[in-house]
Order: sequence, then C-alpha cells, then structure tokens
Amino acid sequence: MKIIACYSNKGGVGKTATAVNLAHALAASGRRVLLCDLDPQGASSFYFRVKPSRKLSEARFFDGDEKMVESIRASDYENLDILPANMAFRNFDVFLSQMKQPRSRLKKALAAVRADYEVILLDCPPSLSTLSEAVFRAADAILVPVIPTTLSQRTFEQLLAFFAENDLPTDRLHAMFSMVQTTKRLHADTMAELQGACPDRFLTARIPFATDVERMGIDRAPVTATLPNSAAARAYRAVCAEVVVRAGLDRDTGTA
Repeated sequence: MKIIACYSNKGGVGKTATAVNLAHALAASGRRVLLCDLDPQGASSFYFRVKPSRKLSEARFFDGDEKMVESIRASDYENLDILPANMAFRNFDVFLSQMKQPRSRLKKALAAVRADYEVILLDCPPSLSTLSEAVFRAADAILVPVIPTTLSQRTFEQLLAFFAENDLPTDRLHAMFSMVQTTKRLHADTMAELQGACPDRFLTARIPFATDVERMGIDRAPVTATLPNSAAARAYRAVCAEVVVRAGLDRDTGTA
C-alpha cells in the first residue's frame, strides 16, 4: 500500500481537483483507492456526492479504528471509496498537539485500513501545521500543485525550505504545474525558472486552466469521468501515470 498526499501550503491552486481526478484515474486503472478528505471544508467529499460523517470526530479519527472504518463510504465509481471530512476536522491540530508523538499519529491511524486498499490518497488542508507534518511523515509521495505565478512560486520555495529546516525527506516532494495558461509570458517564464532550479521535483505533465475543471463543482464528478477525452482529463491521466512511477506503485505488489 502507498500513501499519496495532495498538498499545498497555498489555497486556490487546484489541489482538491487534483486529488479527485487522481483518485478516479487510479481507481479506473484497477487499483483499490481510498480518498481521505482531511480538509474540514470537505470539497473532495462534495465532488463525489458523499455527505460528511458526523460520527467521525478528531478523537475517533486518531484513536478509534472501528469508527474510521465505519465512516468510509463507497463512491459511484468502482474501486474508489471516500472517507469524508466534517467540520470537527478543523480541530485536528489542537487535538494532535495534546497527543504523544503527534507527527506519527496519522500513519498509525491509516494502518487500520491498509489491508483493504492499494492506495490511500490524502486531500490536505492548505496550511503548515502539526497535521501537515504528520502528513509529510506518513506519505510515500507528496504531490504539490503549483500555479506558475510569483506567489505560488514563493509558497513552494517556502515549502522546500521548511522540509530542509525540519529534516524532512525532500525526495517525497513531487510538484506539478496547475492552471497553466500557455499564452501568458509570466507562466512560461515561471515554469522555466522553477524547473531550472528544481529539475527533479516537477512532473512533466501540466494541468491547463480549463472551464471543464471549474465545472466540476456543478457536475460533482471528476472531469476524468464526465469528459474523459478533454484536454484536462488527458492531463490528469498523464499526472497519474507519472505519480504511479514516482510513488513506486508500479513496483508495489502487495498491500502491506
């Protein structure tokens, strides 16, 4: 089993859209996938038409294996289940700060379902926090969407610095350009600069700025399902193919 986190310390970069489409693409490839929505806003759950689980509090998430398993819901897609978020998740950081070894608690909690899935995909809230550090230590790969603009570039550089300062494994960081507009000179220049500075960190696949992705909130479904031949869907499947290799899923032959 592999744990893949979709994370950004900046909001509005297409993180949840990436998580939703990546989860669907992985499931469509035949892998058993659990999408775990850690963001109290519950956007991933909303896209998959799954209601929040009122029973799953922060305490039950980290301490109650049975309650976590009971809260998992089937999606409308084969091989894909959802662990929905709820507003209680906003207290994750406070709760974790009161626990022993808080940065390892997430990985221990997810062990309750590791035998049932080949991939656990985490849709993470946009913050640098105790929960974020737990995600960084639990994940086999951390996928970071980056819009090719100055502020998004700055937050990605801050993330790299945070990993270096806290002795976190930078080789787990895999960035991808999101909401790319090829007609914009700024986007082209920023992508060239970042790829030059971090040649091994960025995926080749890029997600275009597309109305089809924006419509996901109306359709409440992955674009890879509703418009499989669109440019956006093809881009997400290309991201999926690269993530499979980078996360070692192409070599993973078991669920342990």
